[in-house]
Amino acid sequence: MKLIVFALCAVLASANLIAQPSTWQPSPGHTQIPIWPGTAPDAQPMPGAESETKGAVTNVTQPTMTVYAPQGKNTGVAVVVFPGGGFQILAIDLEGTEVCDWLTSKGITCVLLKYRVPSVPYVWQCDCRPHNLTTSVPSLEDAQRTLRLVRLHAAQWHIDPHKIGVIGFSAGGYLVAEVSTDFKRRLYKPIDAADKESSRPDFAAAIYPGHLATDNDALNPNVPVSRDTPPTFLLQAEDDNVDGVQQSLVYYTALKNADVPVEMHLYAQGGHAFGLRHTKLPISEWPSLVETWLKTIGMTSAQ
Repeated sequence: MKLIVFALCAVLASANLIAQPSTWQPSPGHTQIPIWPGTAPDAQPMPGAESETKGAVTNVTQPTMTVYAPQGKNTGVAVVVFPGGGFQILAIDLEGTEVCDWLTSKGITCVLLKYRVPSVPYVWQCDCRPHNLTTSVPSLEDAQRTLRLVRLHAAQWHIDPHKIGVIGFSAGGYLVAEVSTDFKRRLYKPIDAADKESSRPDFAAAIYPGHLATDNDALNPNVPVSRDTPPTFLLQAEDDNVDGVQQSLVYYTALKNADVPVEMHLYAQGGHAFGLRHTKLPISEWPSLVETWLKTIGMTSAQ
């Protein structure tokens, strides 16, 4: 009888383990750091517990940042990474950890932000998508807070506080544009010393960004480009059927009109969400373009 009870308990325990969703963890030697000391501002109820499946994270209520130290010679540059996923999920490996592997190999500190998703008002279940141009406030709050924390800890992490940039993909590319243009608007009440720091990035890269162009190919009015917008790098494929090349084109035009240094690369093929994974297409070489661009704007050495 005891053996039967024990076996039943083991089966139930196994079933419970299977039923429990796994949560994303960084590679060994790296730790997720909560970006808020308590409950995040504008907290929203989630449809379930945080879970990670095949490199995609969802139901994030406690945003974190993971700091990846540079390999080899430290350039003093830091980049905060915003994975994409339509503000519904985070492609945390394709557009997160793999990006950090590349950046750290170039002597750059990488800070991977696991920001809140789903993030209102973006809901994939709505076919009409009337909110496509809306600011996702929780995600932007997380982005602003992370930039401030990186500046606060710049000396500790061997970072030049004037060489802190951002890179984002798809929806993360929109977040790049938001944090690059709306940094003067404080979205949450100051909490601690970090919130005395600036949330303006020193440079920005938006890779196949979305949510930037209206149906009339005008700039999203929630992205107030000004001459204070940081130098920006844009990259997109003309056969991107998810967000479309107009996303980069309208943002490029607005940046040029505001006399913001901007570099844009458009490729005939590449589609959407290709990340850094190499293919036979020329667009796969885009990371080297970013590396060269960082030298031209004075963030890294020309040597």
